[in-house]
Amino acid sequence: MTGEDLAGGVPHGQILSDLIEAVNAGDEAAMVPARQAIRAKLGAAAFVDACATIASFSAVVKIADGAGIPLEDYKEEASRELRDELSINAFQT
Repeated sequence: MTGEDLAGGVPHGQILSDLIEAVNAGDEAAMVPARQAIRAKLGAAAFVDACATIASFSAVVKIADGAGIPLEDYKEEASRELRDELSINAFQT
């Protein structure tokens, strides 16, 4: 595999990262070629697996947030100013 095929040490990492970035950004225009690249290079089953993995990570974060799982100390410190600006601490958990 070439360097491009092994992005981040993951086989086909670049095309997988392209899909992840497009989905997380909500960039419909970028999602089309990212989907096509995965299907063309890895097949339909791998495309479904990639989409399921993205969805699972999204769900886990939402479940943790909804359950009120406390922030780790380093995240609390790093996000303090932003949480104050957005009044996030005012929400009940």
